[in-house]
Amino acid sequence: MAGLSSRSAVAIHALAMLAHRRGGPLTSTEIADSLDSNPVLVRRILGHLRDAHLIWSTEGRGGGWSLARSPRDITLYDAYAAVEEGQVFSRHTHPPSRACEVGRNIGDLLDAEFRSAERALEEQLGRTTIADLLQRILASDGEPRIH
Repeated sequence: MAGLSSRSAVAIHALAMLAHRRGGPLTSTEIADSLDSNPVLVRRILGHLRDAHLIWSTEGRGGGWSLARSPRDITLYDAYAAVEEGQVFSRHTHPPSRACEVGRNIGDLLDAEFRSAERALEEQLGRTTIADLLQRILASDGEPRIH
Protein backbone atom coordinates (compact mmCIF):
# COMPACT_ATOMS: atom_id res chain seq x y z
CA MET A 1 0.00 0.00 0.00
CA ALA A 2 1.37 3.41 -0.95
CA GLY A 3 -0.17 5.31 1.94
CA LEU A 4 0.63 8.74 3.19
CA SER A 5 4.24 9.70 3.48
CA SER A 6 5.69 12.22 5.88
CA ARG A 7 5.73 14.75 3.02
CA SER A 8 2.24 15.98 3.93
CA ALA A 9 3.21 16.61 7.54
CA VAL A 10 6.39 18.42 6.46
CA ALA A 11 4.48 20.53 3.94
CA ILE A 12 1.78 21.49 6.45
CA HIS A 13 4.42 22.29 9.09
CA ALA A 14 6.25 24.54 6.61
CA LEU A 15 3.05 26.32 5.59
CA ALA A 16 2.12 26.89 9.24
CA MET A 17 5.57 28.35 9.91
CA LEU A 18 5.27 30.67 6.92
CA ALA A 19 1.82 31.77 8.10
CA HIS A 20 3.20 32.40 11.57
CA ARG A 21 6.14 34.42 10.26
CA ARG A 22 5.56 38.14 10.24
CA GLY A 23 7.91 40.58 8.61
CA GLY A 24 9.62 38.61 5.89
CA PRO A 25 10.35 35.27 4.31
CA LEU A 26 11.83 32.21 5.98
CA THR A 27 14.81 30.32 4.64
CA SER A 28 14.68 26.59 4.07
CA THR A 29 17.26 26.25 6.85
CA GLU A 30 14.96 28.03 9.33
CA ILE A 31 12.09 25.75 8.34
CA ALA A 32 14.35 22.68 8.51
CA ASP A 33 15.50 23.70 11.99
CA SER A 34 11.90 23.71 13.22
CA LEU A 35 11.37 20.30 11.64
CA ASP A 36 14.72 19.05 12.93
CA SER A 37 15.32 17.93 9.35
CA ASN A 38 17.77 18.33 6.49
CA PRO A 39 17.36 21.61 4.53
CA VAL A 40 17.83 19.76 1.22
CA LEU A 41 14.87 17.51 1.97
CA VAL A 42 12.81 20.50 3.07
CA ARG A 43 13.68 22.37 -0.15
CA ARG A 44 12.29 19.47 -2.18
CA ILE A 45 8.97 19.76 -0.36
CA LEU A 46 9.02 23.55 -0.71
CA GLY A 47 9.57 23.11 -4.45
CA HIS A 48 6.37 21.07 -4.69
CA LEU A 49 4.48 23.73 -2.72
CA ARG A 50 5.87 26.40 -5.06
CA ASP A 51 4.84 24.39 -8.12
CA ALA A 52 1.31 24.24 -6.65
CA HIS A 53 1.37 28.05 -6.25
CA LEU A 54 1.01 27.86 -2.48
CA ILE A 55 4.34 29.58 -1.78
CA TRP A 56 6.95 31.60 -3.65
CA SER A 57 10.60 32.30 -3.12
CA THR A 58 12.98 35.20 -3.47
CA GLU A 59 16.70 34.79 -3.94
CA GLY A 60 19.58 36.70 -2.47
CA ARG A 61 20.12 38.50 0.77
CA GLY A 62 16.91 38.68 2.77
CA GLY A 63 15.36 36.07 0.48
CA GLY A 64 13.50 32.95 1.36
CA TRP A 65 10.04 31.45 1.17
CA SER A 66 6.68 33.19 1.67
CA LEU A 67 3.05 32.23 1.31
CA ALA A 68 1.59 32.97 -2.12
CA ARG A 69 -1.94 33.17 -0.68
CA SER A 70 -3.57 34.02 2.59
CA PRO A 71 -3.38 31.18 5.14
CA ARG A 72 -7.19 31.32 5.14
CA ASP A 73 -7.11 30.31 1.46
CA ILE A 74 -4.80 27.29 1.83
CA THR A 75 -6.28 24.04 3.11
CA LEU A 76 -4.52 21.01 4.46
CA TYR A 77 -5.79 19.24 1.35
CA ASP A 78 -3.95 21.78 -0.83
CA ALA A 79 -0.72 20.81 0.92
CA TYR A 80 -1.50 17.10 0.68
CA ALA A 81 -2.30 17.33 -3.03
CA ALA A 82 0.88 19.30 -3.72
CA VAL A 83 3.26 16.74 -2.24
CA GLU A 84 1.65 13.29 -2.27
CA GLU A 85 1.66 11.10 -5.34
CA GLY A 86 -0.72 8.32 -6.21
CA GLN A 87 -3.55 6.92 -4.22
CA VAL A 88 -3.54 6.53 -0.47
CA PHE A 89 -4.85 2.98 -0.82
CA SER A 90 -4.02 0.53 -3.57
CA ARG A 91 -4.73 -3.02 -4.59
CA HIS A 92 -2.45 -5.99 -4.04
CA THR A 93 0.90 -5.64 -5.75
CA HIS A 94 0.19 -8.97 -7.50
CA PRO A 95 -3.29 -9.82 -8.81
CA PRO A 96 -5.00 -12.42 -6.63
CA SER A 97 -5.92 -15.81 -8.00
CA ARG A 98 -8.96 -15.85 -10.29
CA ALA A 99 -9.48 -19.46 -9.19
CA CYS A 100 -10.38 -18.23 -5.69
CA GLU A 101 -13.83 -16.78 -5.00
CA VAL A 102 -12.35 -14.11 -2.73
CA GLY A 103 -9.54 -13.34 -5.17
CA ARG A 104 -11.99 -12.94 -8.08
CA ASN A 105 -14.23 -10.50 -6.26
CA ILE A 106 -12.26 -8.54 -3.72
CA GLY A 107 -10.59 -6.07 -6.10
CA ASP A 108 -13.67 -4.14 -7.22
CA LEU A 109 -15.10 -4.15 -3.71
CA LEU A 110 -11.88 -2.81 -2.22
CA ASP A 111 -11.63 -0.16 -4.95
CA ALA A 112 -15.06 1.18 -3.95
CA GLU A 113 -14.16 1.19 -0.25
CA PHE A 114 -10.81 2.84 -0.91
CA ARG A 115 -12.36 5.55 -3.12
CA SER A 116 -14.86 6.30 -0.38
CA ALA A 117 -12.10 6.53 2.24
CA GLU A 118 -9.99 8.78 0.02
CA ARG A 119 -12.96 11.10 -0.58
CA ALA A 120 -13.49 11.31 3.18
CA LEU A 121 -9.80 12.13 3.67
CA GLU A 122 -9.95 14.84 1.01
CA GLU A 123 -13.12 16.33 2.53
CA GLN A 124 -11.66 16.35 6.04
CA LEU A 125 -8.37 17.92 4.97
CA GLY A 126 -10.29 20.42 2.84
CA ARG A 127 -12.21 21.67 5.89
CA THR A 128 -9.15 22.93 7.74
CA THR A 129 -7.10 25.88 6.57
CA ILE A 130 -3.56 26.76 7.51
CA ALA A 131 -5.04 29.74 9.40
CA ASP A 132 -7.31 27.38 11.37
CA LEU A 133 -4.39 25.13 12.21
CA LEU A 134 -2.13 28.00 13.21
CA GLN A 135 -4.83 29.40 15.46
CA ARG A 136 -5.04 26.04 17.24
CA ILE A 137 -1.25 25.83 17.47
CA LEU A 138 -1.01 29.25 19.06
CA ALA A 139 -3.90 28.56 21.42
CA SER A 140 -2.26 25.39 22.63
CA ASP A 141 1.01 27.25 23.23
CA GLY A 142 -0.57 30.09 25.16
CA GLU A 143 0.30 32.70 22.52
CA PRO A 144 -2.32 35.13 21.18
CA ARG A 145 -4.58 33.88 18.41
CA ILE A 146 -4.31 35.31 14.90
CA HIS A 147 -7.12 37.34 13.38
